[in-house]
Amino acid sequence: MSLCAGCPSAGAPAAPPASPLRTVALVGPPNSGKSTLFNKLTGLRQKVGNFPGVTVERHTGQVFFPDGRAVTLIDLPGVYSLSPRSEDEQVTRDVLTGALPDTPGPDAILLILDSTILARQLMLAAPILSLRIPTLVVLNMADDLRGRGGSLDLEALAAQLGAPVALVSARQGEGLEPLFEFLRNSAGAPQPRELPVLQEIPKCRQWAGRVSHRSGYHPPAPPLWTRRLDALFLHPVAGPLTFLGVVLLVFQLLFTAAAPLMDGIRFLVAASGRWVEAVLPASPLRSLLIEGVWGGVGSVLVFLPQILLLFLFIGVLEDSGYLARAALIADRTMARFGLQGKSFIPLLSAYACAVPAILSTRTIENKRDRVATILIAPFMTCSARLPVYTLIIAAFLPNRPLAGAFLGTRAAALLGLYALGFGAAVATARILKSSVLKSERTPFMLEMPSYRWPTFQSLGLRLLDRAKVFLRRAGTVILAVTVGLWALAHLPLQEGKAPPIEQSLAGTLGRTIEPAIRPLGFNWKIGIGLVTSLAAREVIVGTLGTIYGMEGDAHSQSLQQSLQKDLTPGAAVALLIFFAFAMQCISTIAVVRRETGGWRWPAIQFSYMTALAFLGAFLANHLV
Repeated sequence: MSLCAGCPSAGAPAAPPASPLRTVALVGPPNSGKSTLFNKLTGLRQKVGNFPGVTVERHTGQVFFPDGRAVTLIDLPGVYSLSPRSEDEQVTRDVLTGALPDTPGPDAILLILDSTILARQLMLAAPILSLRIPTLVVLNMADDLRGRGGSLDLEALAAQLGAPVALVSARQGEGLEPLFEFLRNSAGAPQPRELPVLQEIPKCRQWAGRVSHRSGYHPPAPPLWTRRLDALFLHPVAGPLTFLGVVLLVFQLLFTAAAPLMDGIRFLVAASGRWVEAVLPASPLRSLLIEGVWGGVGSVLVFLPQILLLFLFIGVLEDSGYLARAALIADRTMARFGLQGKSFIPLLSAYACAVPAILSTRTIENKRDRVATILIAPFMTCSARLPVYTLIIAAFLPNRPLAGAFLGTRAAALLGLYALGFGAAVATARILKSSVLKSERTPFMLEMPSYRWPTFQSLGLRLLDRAKVFLRRAGTVILAVTVGLWALAHLPLQEGKAPPIEQSLAGTLGRTIEPAIRPLGFNWKIGIGLVTSLAAREVIVGTLGTIYGMEGDAHSQSLQQSLQKDLTPGAAVALLIFFAFAMQCISTIAVVRRETGGWRWPAIQFSYMTALAFLGAFLANHLV
C-alpha cells in the first residue's frame, strides 16, 4: 500500500527559489496527533503568541528547505467542525476563511485525521475541502492502523475527496516525505484559487460514512489491552481509586526522585557563589551578585528539577491517552458541583500555570460554566507554589514513611495542600453554580484516543519548553525583583554604608506591613515576601534568600534553618495555607480581566481569595 495518493511526484519541478514565505495551516480534530506532527515538522523552530485581537493562543513554526526557502506552519486549535460553538472553533474558522483581522488566510492546509477512526474524522473533511484551498489530507496513526489489522485504499479515498492523501505516523516519523514535498510546493509561487466560501455539507455524517465505505476502509480492531485498561480506568469504583494511586505516586516521586538533582543544583549555586566571592574584591558589585543574584535567584533555581518532574508526569499521562479517561471519570464528580468534564482539562493544566489554564477554558461552550472555571482555576496548585511548599515542608516536617516507600510524610503534606486547593475550588464552584452563575448542564462529549507510548521527543520538547519558561522567569521577573530588593535593602546610606536591613527602605516596608500580618504569625521579612510575590508566587523564595543572605545566614546556615528560627510551626502552616488560597499573581489577574471583559470578576476573585487566605492562615496560626 502506497503511503501517498495524489501527492506531487518527487521528480516534479521545484518552485522558483525567489518565492516569498508561505503559510500553511494545520487543522484537525482533538487527539488526532496534530500537535505531535507539528513538533515533528518544525522541531525547535517554534514560538507561541496570541492571534491579533483575541485571546486564543497560536503556535507557529517554520520548516526550512536546503535551497533556503521556508514555510510557516500555524497549528490551529483542534476542532470537530467549522460550525463554531466555542472561541477556539470560531478562530479556526476565521483563520481559514481569512476573516480574522491582521491574519492573512493560509495558502495551503494540512488536514490531520486519525486513520483508526476515519469514518468519524472525515466529517471535518467536508467543510475544509469546500474552502477550495490546496489541501493535503494526512491520515495519522498509520502504525496503529497497520498493527491492528486495518486497511484502506488511498487512491480510492483521494479520488473520493478530490485531494491528495498521505498515510503517516507522526509519532514514529513514518511517511513524512509527501508532507515535505507538499510544503515545498506551497513555498513556491502563489497558486490562484477561488475566494473561500464555507459550505457545510448536508448530512455530513452520512457523507463521511459513504466516502470511507467507497474507499475500502476497514477499521482496525480495538486492541485487547485497550479494552482491559478501559475496564479498569473507566470503572466507577476502580477508576477513581486508580487515579488516586497515580496521584500519590507522583507526589512521592516529586520528593524522592528530584532530591539528588536538587542537591546537585544547590551545591553548584553555593560553590559558584563562594568562587565569585573569593575572586571579586569587597564592593557593591560583589554584594549584589552574592546577596541579590546568588541569594535570590539561586534559591529558586534549586526547585527546577521538581517542576520539570511534575511536567514530565503530566506529559506522560496526557500523551499516553490516560488523561482523556481521567476527564470522563471526573465528569461524574464535577457534575455534583455544577461543572462539567470539559472543565477538568483547564483545571488540570492549572497545576502547571493558571494563565494557560484560563485561556484553555475557551473550549467550554456555556459562558457561565466558562466563567466559573476561570474563577476557580487559580485555586489549583500551580508550579509556582511548588517551591514555596517544598521549602516550608522540608524545613518543618521530617521525612518519615507513612506507607512504606510508597508514601512519606512530606509527600502526604504536599498532597494535602494540593487537595486543599482543589477542595476550595470545587466548594467555590458549588457556590457560584448554585447562585450567580447557575445554568443548565450541557452534555459532555469526548473522543477517547487510543493508548500509546509517549515518545522521548515529544516529552523532551515539552520539558525543554517548560525549562525555558522557568529560566526566563528566573532571569527576568525574579532577577528584577531580587535586584530591586537588594537596592531597597541598601538604602538610605548611613555614613556612606548600607544600613542594617531592618532600618533600610525594604525593612521599613516590611515593618509597615507587619501589624496587619502579625496575627497570622508572620514577621516583617515574610511581609516583604508577600508583597514581592505578587509579581510571581515563587519570588518569595528568592526574596527570603536575599534577606537572610544580607543577615549573614546564607553563609552560616540554610534558608530552611533560617525560617525555623523566625516561624513557629503554626506560622509555617499558616504560610502554606495563605499561599494555597491567595491570588498573588499579577499575570493571572490580567488574563482574567481580558477573558471576562472587565475588572468586575477579577476584583471579586482577588478579594475573595485574599479574604479566604487571611482567614485560613489566621485559624492555622492559632489552632496548630
